[in-house]
Amino acid sequence: MKDIFGQALFECFKHNSKHKLWINNTYGPKEEMPLDVYLRTEDEMPDLELIALNNCRGKVLDIGAGAGSHTLIMQDKGLDVTALDISDLAVTIMLQRGVKRAIAADIFTYEQDKYDTLLLMMNGIGLCGTIQQLRLFLKQTKTLLNKSGQLLFDSSDIAYLYDGDVPNGESYYGELSYQYVYKGQKTDWFKWLYIDQEKLKTVAAEEGWLVEVLYEDDMDQYLARLTPVN
Repeated sequence: MKDIFGQALFECFKHNSKHKLWINNTYGPKEEMPLDVYLRTEDEMPDLELIALNNCRGKVLDIGAGAGSHTLIMQDKGLDVTALDISDLAVTIMLQRGVKRAIAADIFTYEQDKYDTLLLMMNGIGLCGTIQQLRLFLKQTKTLLNKSGQLLFDSSDIAYLYDGDVPNGESYYGELSYQYVYKGQKTDWFKWLYIDQEKLKTVAAEEGWLVEVLYEDDMDQYLARLTPVN
């Protein structure tokens, strides 16, 4: 897939693009994907993200780190943190912003080190796309954790998109399809996962993880800590 997101983010970072990044979906009109949200300071972050950062400990891997805003905050706090993103351009941005360790890699095949905290922010768990891929993700990340390690991420229940009439098809209703559009270029359609708390607890238990909800807001967003049971 073309790195259209990385290109858009890089040009936003360099202040040399008047173009917008759009995202098509299968449930409504296209939406603008705001890019400056990836370049926020600590003061601009919501409580959920600040609580997540305050719960990071030990050696940290920031997965899907984007422009590195969360990594930079953890660096400033003295944490031993590595940023990982699948986008080479995102890694370039992070290094130029002062991230000390940034790696371009796919988390599903990454095996370079072990960590005490694995962090995914801004519904970064969405990169799993489907419940089946989430199961593979939980198997993979278990191999990346030190003893007593933790996995921290946020997600939300998107039942509201269906006006309370959640579909009961073969696929889970939080497996959404999206497509990026930037400067006339389009990506292939891809899946992005939003998972409600009960579904997460069920899947995690089946894969040998314990779920603790650390925070939830009135928009059905929540922050979860997962720890391996064995």
